[in-house]
Amino acid sequence: MDFGVSTLALHPAPLNATLEYLEGLGINNCEIINEYPLDRIEEDLISSHSLKFIVHAPISDVNIASPNKRIRRSSIMEIKSSMELATRLDSDKLILHPGSVPFLARAYKDKILEYNLQSLKELKKYADDLGVTLCLENMPRMEKYLYNNLNELQKLVEELEIMATLDIGHAHTMGYTTEDIKIDLIGHIHLSDNNGLEDSHNALGTGTINFPKVFENLKGYSGILTIEVKGKEELIESLTFLEKLNLL
Repeated sequence: MDFGVSTLALHPAPLNATLEYLEGLGINNCEIINEYPLDRIEEDLISSHSLKFIVHAPISDVNIASPNKRIRRSSIMEIKSSMELATRLDSDKLILHPGSVPFLARAYKDKILEYNLQSLKELKKYADDLGVTLCLENMPRMEKYLYNNLNELQKLVEELEIMATLDIGHAHTMGYTTEDIKIDLIGHIHLSDNNGLEDSHNALGTGTINFPKVFENLKGYSGILTIEVKGKEELIESLTFLEKLNLL
């Protein structure tokens, strides 16, 4: 299995310090969350490191399903910019979140779902033009999020002919496992642990996720598994856990 690490684990460290630290750990893949302070990436810095990269589109202040047309438009443009970064970093995939339901929009969720679909169709067309595969992520158990239901996400990615980012921690908060989505629809994976109630991004092996079973079910998956934990201590704990499973 090919593991990587998200910049979340070392946030808000400068990118150069993050990359040097990961290389020192023997990590080969880094997932860059493309928002401040990593919203502008110096390509000379990237080329000076041996890591391979994957780009995660912005998370904060972005909603491709917003009922506010200007916010929705801006969100789409930000994600398109991340796609362009992905091509410059030789990454053929972009990780992105579906939209969410604002508080006052709960009364017309069907319209929000329609906006979400329209935005994704536009993003899919742009991704195809750039040769980038969209990997849409399942969300955790929170009322505002669309597509925390893994079955609904699977139907959507099949409809759009894109891929899924399977977030194991998110799925666990909803009671889902790797058996609830077709393995050939998974383009990317996020790893973290939790107690099944809150998306806490804890170290692997410290919560209630049965990771040996997870990895057994993922046989046949050939992509990257990104460790997406909340801090450096959790990263080291996770790597130690994976070593004990003879996966590193």
